[in-house]
Amino acid sequence: MSDTSASISRDEVAHLATLARLALTDDELDRYAGQLGVILASVARVAEVAADDIPPTSHALPLTNVMRDDEVRPGLTQEEALAGAPAAEQGRFRVPRILGEEA
Repeated sequence: MSDTSASISRDEVAHLATLARLALTDDELDRYAGQLGVILASVARVAEVAADDIPPTSHALPLTNVMRDDEVRPGLTQEEALAGAPAAEQGRFRVPRILGEEA
């Protein structure tokens, strides 16, 4: 499964670590170069299998909408909605201003 085109060098790992602002030891650079090489080879192998005649999918199984149908139900009147409010003004909830005096 080793593919030279999908390998990543230790210097490339060090460069990526610098970009990501990660401080890696020499041992970590060697280990991550090997691990990232395996990941890149795996991705390259999957890319080989992907064929143009296979449509892209987001899920392995088809999904159906499981929501119920909308049905109209009676709601609260304006007076009922405002009945439990600590303060109301001109048919609306009155709340304290939090953004200063801007209108």
